[in-house]
Formats: sequence, C-alpha cells, structure tokens
Amino acid sequence: MTSEEGGARKANGLRCAGDAGDAGGAGDEARRDAADPLPCGRAAAEADKSPAGRAAAEADESPAGRAAAEADKSPAGRTAPGHAAPGLGAAFGLALAAAVSLGLARFSYALLLPPMRADLGWSYFTAGTMNTVNAAGYLLGALLAPRVLVRRDARAVLLAGGAAAALLLVAHAAVRSDAALMLLRGLTGVASAASFVGGGLLAARLAGVHATRAGLVLGVYYGGVGLGIVVSALIVPAFSVPALVPAAGADAAGAARAAARWPAAWAALGIVAFAATLVTAAATRALHAPPAPGNRLAPFPLRAFVFALAGYALFGVGYIGYMTFIVTLLREQGQPAGVVVAFYVLLGCGAVASSWLWSGLLQRHRSGLPLALLNALLALATALPVAWTARSAVFASGLLFGGVFLSVVASTTALVRHNCASAAWPAGIGAFTIVFAAGQIVGPSLVGLIADGPGGLERGFVLSATALALGALLAALQRPLAR
Repeated sequence: MTSEEGGARKANGLRCAGDAGDAGGAGDEARRDAADPLPCGRAAAEADKSPAGRAAAEADESPAGRAAAEADKSPAGRTAPGHAAPGLGAAFGLALAAAVSLGLARFSYALLLPPMRADLGWSYFTAGTMNTVNAAGYLLGALLAPRVLVRRDARAVLLAGGAAAALLLVAHAAVRSDAALMLLRGLTGVASAASFVGGGLLAARLAGVHATRAGLVLGVYYGGVGLGIVVSALIVPAFSVPALVPAAGADAAGAARAAARWPAAWAALGIVAFAATLVTAAATRALHAPPAPGNRLAPFPLRAFVFALAGYALFGVGYIGYMTFIVTLLREQGQPAGVVVAFYVLLGCGAVASSWLWSGLLQRHRSGLPLALLNALLALATALPVAWTARSAVFASGLLFGGVFLSVVASTTALVRHNCASAAWPAGIGAFTIVFAAGQIVGPSLVGLIADGPGGLERGFVLSATALALGALLAALQRPLAR
C-alpha cells in the first residue's frame, strides 16, 4: 500500500516538473523545484494552506494511496470512457470491499477463536499461528499486488480478491484439520491484500475526482474496515454465543454444542462477503484504474528512519496480539456474551471514526510524534482489560483501540510524505510495510506461546502492551529530515 502523488496533486491543480504525465512543468517552476530538496515542496506547501490542499493532504496521509504510488500516478483511468464521473456512492461501494478484506476476512477471527479453540483443542500457540499464517499471506499478496496492477485494472483486482476471499471463508466451514485451516487462512490473506490494495488505489483516484471532499472519500473507504468488524460482531455470536463465555456443569454441554457450530459462522461470513462484493461491483461500475507505466523511483534513506521503522514493527507485534486474543481474554474473565458483543461493536465503531479523528495530527507533524502518541494510546488500551476487568474498562479499551489502530498505518504514510521526495514514496512505504508485516507475523504466535505458559493470556497481553509502549518510545526519537 503506497501513497499516490498524482491523484492528490491533480486534486490541488498543481503542475510540477517531477509529476508523471506533466511534461509542461519547465522554466521558472522547474528551477524552483530543483532548488527545493523535496520536488514540488514549495508548491505543495502553498497548496496545503487552501481547503483543497488540506483535503488532498489527507488523501496522501491516509493509507488509501499506498498501492497507487506503485501503480499509475497519472489521472488517466479515473473514469471509464463514456461514463460520467463516479459519485460518492462509489466510496460506499469501496467501503464494503474494505469491510470484506479486513473486517470479515481477518478481524472476525477473534470472535471465532473461542469456539474453534474449545472444539478443536487448540493451544494458544496454535490459535496464534493461524493469524500468523494469515498475516504472511497478506504480506505476500501486498508484495504481488503492484505487479498485478501494472497489468490489470484495479477494479478487476478488487472484485477478484473480494470474491476469492468470500469463497475461502465459506471453505473454512468444510475443513477441521489444522493444516487445511492454516492453508485457508494463508490464502485468505493473499485474497484480502488484493482486494484492499486495489480498493486503496481506486479510493485515491476517487478522492482526486472529488478533490474538495477527499478526506470524506478516504474516511468512508477506510471506515469500511470498522463496518466489517461490526458486522462480524453481529453474525458470529448468532452461531456460537454460549461458547463466548465459560461454562460449567449442565451448561458445559450446551457450550460444547455451540462451539461445534463455528463452521456455520464461517459460512455465514462468506455469504455476507460475497453479497457485499456484488454490491461493490454495482456501485463502482464507473470507477476504473487501468494499468499504465510507472514513474521513476528513488531510493529510501533507511538509516534516517530507523526509529520510526522500529516503532512500527513493534506496533505490528502488539496490535495483532490484541486483535487475535481479546475476545478470548474477555471470555476467560467471565464477561457475559452481550458484553463481549457490545465490546466488539464499539471497537468497530471506533475504527469507522478513526480516519477523521487523527487526520489533523498527521498533517501537522513531520516527526515521529504521531506514531509515538498512537502507539502509546494502544499500549494503554491493551493494558486496560488486564489491569481492570470492570465493564467500563473493557468498553473503554475497545473504543480507544478501535479509534486508533488504523491511523497508525496512516501515520507512516504521512511521515514518508512529509520528509521524502515523491519518487521515494514507494520505497519508503514499502519499507514500512515490510517491517510491519514482520511484526504482525511474529506477534500472534509469540503471544500465544507466552499465554501457554505460567500467567496465561494476561501475560501475553502484557507482552503486547510492552511492545506498543516500547514502539512509542522509539518512534518519539524519530526526528524530521532536514529540508
């Protein structure tokens, strides 16, 4: 996922010598750009002062454009020939794709883990490994997506990924062996990445079409992840509510029967995902991003960003431990099923609002401060349900975590955009993506391994909170690069 310079700059009406497809930027403007260490830096700074510029800046800082910088940066292909410009309804169609790719295909697993673990006799390590494999598949898909997007229309990639994810979710209902489930979790990760990266490119293009409402467009798209979390919280418990809380005596038999119904929950998620993909297809007919040649790229100064990269890797370790095991922790603490469901709904609602809550912070700072602050808040949210089991603390944890975690991804896009020339954005965001993926791959298995030992799951959550707090400290050391 990489930021798209072309869409944002066209939204501002800028003409810069370094922009692809804009060969007319010569003369005085080209000389000014050459004198500035960041191409188009001065023009972009002036544009940022206008409402349109602020909207376009939000587009750059969201994770929306991460695929776009590795694909076509020209405005070509935003609208299919013979079609009117797509309206905001297309943004809601794209939001459903985000709901499928992450909300249903990845984050629903936390709700399904308690009944699956009870029925299949998993250790915490095995349960965590399922999400490790899913994260590895997502990384593979994210690395392959730019290669596919230079050959295929982004909408076709989006829809193919969504349909594949839906079918794979249904397939989870047909198997019970660990090996088969791991294979399906990995393939689901690949499909999810194709859908999410393709959707990010299309959302960035749509934000360029609606320049003055770019922040709204991107907020709607990424809010779709939260919508998927909310839908998962409403679907899964319908099949396995008794298994979400401890049971003893006569109730144990009923809980066991409910736990054995987890395949039906996977099937239901797959059906809903397929229906959502059909709606996405209908709502995005006028939205296209055909393949086109890429632009010249520049290397990324890894050493200059070592503290931010380390902080982001630790975010990957910490956040995924929470998102994998939080429902299981609440179950073990004896929280009623209704509380668990309400908690996950609140988490999803926080994720919906996240894009709007933090866009101003990401726009104002060129240092690692936003990443540090967001990591620190996530550490607090992770520690809350361990230190205090009151329902108010549980709900506060879910709302805070949901309202923050997606914006950590956006903060790294903002950091690269503020400090690097546009030609270095793909390599920069690629570096952040890789270290995040490494943390996300290690996190679930590591937390599960610790939870299998003395101290149980609470100790695993202490590890997650510690990783996030350390990530905050390291990110705070990241200074802006000299202009």
